[in-house]
Amino acid sequence: MQKTKLSSLSLAGLAAAALLSACAGTLDGMPTSIPMFSQAALPAAVQVPAGHRVVLETVGVGQITYECREKAAMAGQFEWVFAGPEATLQDRQGRALGRYFGPPATWALNDGSALTATQLAVAPAAAGSIPLQLVKANPATGSGALVGVTHIQRVATRGGVAPALPCGMAEKGRKEIVKYQADYIFWKAA
Repeated sequence: MQKTKLSSLSLAGLAAAALLSACAGTLDGMPTSIPMFSQAALPAAVQVPAGHRVVLETVGVGQITYECREKAAMAGQFEWVFAGPEATLQDRQGRALGRYFGPPATWALNDGSALTATQLAVAPAAAGSIPLQLVKANPATGSGALVGVTHIQRVATRGGVAPALPCGMAEKGRKEIVKYQADYIFWKAA
């Protein structure tokens, strides 16, 4: 009886290992891990031009600060205005790689490299989430993974929209913090 149980467990373990190996796949004989990001399903406005490749995928987890301000050129009217982000940039396994903060929008990695960028385009995201975004990177400072990055995409956004709280003369200058999460995909010329 003991031998039968052990054999059954060993066979089940081998079958599970074989199934996992088959699901993981291989590339040139090497096991593959998480599939590389694909922008195929993104709106054209936020797709990186052809001739570029993904060099880093991060998940930004943090918060966005909004401030109640008077609308430009509209005296007496107020709105919640984006005041700045503060997020930890993590790899797909949850390890901290750096941070994203601003203004100006700055991505800084623990390896000493950092960059700012200029917005090129946005596209709508799911309800209640900040828009998808494509930015053109300015030359990086320091040395590290961000050197040579040309574009950054903000995709898979969750949360982060302006608060649905009153914003008028009585609230002028009030700041509210909203939690958000987004994937930041870094691209270099191929």
